[in-house]
Amino acid sequence: MSTRVVEARSLDLTFSTNDGPVHALKNVDLTVDAGDFVSFIGPSGCGKTTFLRCVAALEQPTGGTLTVNGMSPDEARRARAYGYVFQAAGLYPWRTIGGNIRLPLEIMGFPEAERKRRVAETLELVDLEGFEHKYPWQLSGGMQQRASIARALSFDADLLLMDEPFGALDEIVRDRLNEELLSLWDRTGKTMLFVTHSIPEAVYLSTRIVVMSPRPGRITDIIESPLPRHRPLDIRDSPEFIKIAHRVREGLRAGMEAA
Repeated sequence: MSTRVVEARSLDLTFSTNDGPVHALKNVDLTVDAGDFVSFIGPSGCGKTTFLRCVAALEQPTGGTLTVNGMSPDEARRARAYGYVFQAAGLYPWRTIGGNIRLPLEIMGFPEAERKRRVAETLELVDLEGFEHKYPWQLSGGMQQRASIARALSFDADLLLMDEPFGALDEIVRDRLNEELLSLWDRTGKTMLFVTHSIPEAVYLSTRIVVMSPRPGRITDIIESPLPRHRPLDIRDSPEFIKIAHRVREGLRAGMEAA
């Protein structure tokens, strides 16, 4: 039996500005079950990141309801229910890679031996063994993002929020990290919420794809992926993959026309 991780019902968020209200999210209904890999795709400003920030209690909805593991987002934050990976790696340059990964563990008060064990385990998960004593500037952009993922995994939250983490990387590195992320998801069984502007990335990674419209951000389509859990990169050339990508593209186009 599946476990409900995120549940949004009639979720609205309106920002008050000097130029009047900005409707970031409108009437969003979505459920995410344990182990899902859900990607959010839509034009810039459609509320993809805003929804993630609501889940993380970084923004407060102005209407509707939102729960994370059956709790309010703020309660889930205090319960350390999720890790967050931002668009930029956000590593502190004066701390080593191991030091960056240890930081949330230090803040949470984990004992030194436990911190050491968790750093070693997460470095292995993201294939960065041997880089614990390097500094961020000594690593490539892709390796820095893997370190950022390791930091988010270090306290073993079951939910991982990822805000377009590979958007600034070149296509070759991005493909490799997509493969590595799928492998990581398969090994850990974590629930993933992933924001992207890339149709191929959304289709390749996801069990479900949430298509959003321009502001006010609404869900225009939720696509259940029929692709197998284990997906080689060349599945992107298959008729099934192309069919899903076409549906995503049509959903984006319909949302733009209706805006």
